[in-house]
Amino acid sequence: MTSVPINVPEGTQRCLVMGVVNVTPDSFSDGGLWFDEAAAIQHGLRLVEEGADIVDVGGESTRPGAARVSLEEELARVVPVIRALDAEGVAVSVDTMRAEVAKAAVEAGARLVNDVSGGLADPEMPRVVAATGVSYVVMHWRGHSHDMYSRAVYADVVTEVREELSKRVDLVLAEGVSEEQVVLDPGLGFAKNAEHNWALLAGLPQLAELGYPLLVGASRKRFLGRLLADPDGTPRPFSRSDDATLAVTALAAHAGAWCVRVHEVGPNADAVRVAAAWKRAGANT
Repeated sequence: MTSVPINVPEGTQRCLVMGVVNVTPDSFSDGGLWFDEAAAIQHGLRLVEEGADIVDVGGESTRPGAARVSLEEELARVVPVIRALDAEGVAVSVDTMRAEVAKAAVEAGARLVNDVSGGLADPEMPRVVAATGVSYVVMHWRGHSHDMYSRAVYADVVTEVREELSKRVDLVLAEGVSEEQVVLDPGLGFAKNAEHNWALLAGLPQLAELGYPLLVGASRKRFLGRLLADPDGTPRPFSRSDDATLAVTALAAHAGAWCVRVHEVGPNADAVRVAAAWKRAGANT
């Protein structure tokens, strides 16, 4: 269970980098910069030039408090962008909780389904993914954005997230998804407070013991802004958390993450190479 069915650079011996393209007007991190179809496509191509191995295209914001968009709107946002990027040879993932969107995205060329609900939001999702054979990110999730923080209650967050992810994997496998398709995501910021997020990052080796590749998505999240708050307690803006994201990327890559999901690709692509060189040197001493 160490490989996933997505084409990645041959001989890659490092953590992969997934660049984010939010085709939304209301995402917390970029405020609709890539909502226009042409802008989204160009941004995706630019991320590849900067070193992205995978481009993650999403049409529905999952920021805290976000309202859901209609199926038709989500399809209209993501499918043309995915089709255009695939035509340019880009390895594309689709960030969606809907089985119908996942199916249409794969038909348009997506090679990975990134489901922040881990199949809980749409019971049809595991069966659709199983039929397509593409990689499937199963994220730890306890509910939609509008009420997820009320569910951020844990006695031991690493143990509980590990157990809940293990149960989700068992259920998606029972629906026909193969072990080789599965990627796990601890779901930083989703029904987690800052303390939970840091514990999960420190606990990546325990999560890796489940035997599946790990995707880590810490980029520009609130817990970084709060860590870097001004003396008066004002959190640092999302767009000024990229250096902290870079530090998390290097540490997560060194801890064995399969992939990091980031907004600023170039520096993070450098960071995963540094982490890989560090690990190689350690293995040779």
